[in-house]
Amino acid sequence: MATTGTSAHLTAVPPQPRSPAPPPPPPTATLIGSVQRAVRLLETVAGHAYGAPAKQLARETGLALPTTYHLLRTLVHEGYLRRDKGLFFLGEAAERLSGSGARQKRRSKVVDTLARWRDAIGVPVYYAVYREGEIEVLCVSDTPGNPAVEEWADFRETGHAHAIGQCLLAQLDGAARRDHLSRYPVRPLTPYTVRDDHDLLRRLDRTRRMDLVTERQEYAPGTVCAAIPITVGATAASIALSLPAHQGDRLLPAAQHLQAELGRMLGSFALSISI
Repeated sequence: MATTGTSAHLTAVPPQPRSPAPPPPPPTATLIGSVQRAVRLLETVAGHAYGAPAKQLARETGLALPTTYHLLRTLVHEGYLRRDKGLFFLGEAAERLSGSGARQKRRSKVVDTLARWRDAIGVPVYYAVYREGEIEVLCVSDTPGNPAVEEWADFRETGHAHAIGQCLLAQLDGAARRDHLSRYPVRPLTPYTVRDDHDLLRRLDRTRRMDLVTERQEYAPGTVCAAIPITVGATAASIALSLPAHQGDRLLPAAQHLQAELGRMLGSFALSISI
């Protein structure tokens, strides 16, 4: 049978893939409401230097008064708040937390500053204090290419031999020096170490309180060191650097560079001396 016109050819359209279902939302983290409310109360109390009563705290935090009373009693019991004549203030536990945070911030400032000086001068940099009769090296900043001196003999016991210790001892009075040496007497560490207490005390007497101190291979063979004194109030402190002995000609220029860097920011750096 004849047909007129053009035959239509229909092609089946294959089924289209469906878009994947969106992943389920992640489960909401479990938050402890009582902790959130307690923190909100602490923050609100901290904003009242002269204290605040429970009703005012409830109103400002949006907490129900019974809940506020319950949380306040708990925080007082734990030492985070204290109550005085119906007013609530931050307690010793909260103040300890605040003090720890401030110390961490000061320590971070010291670490960052020492790293900046280390990179600018290309030497390991040390920060030490004399506290409660002991030499304490609080921070060392070095790199694999410029490593710090290996503490092969306890720094606390060998202050007579290294620049840090000599610098700190030079800042003490005669009685404090003799007390230190009665506990940590001079002993030779290398052929260059001062020989006895008398020689060390004579050297310290010749060193003015704020003089730059250097030592060459007295603590460790192959190492030279320099230390810069810092005094804030009754605290003796020192910033120091070290170099391999074969770079000994760099010691004084590097120490003077460090001294200049320290002088530019001594005021702000001194605030961190108690870390």
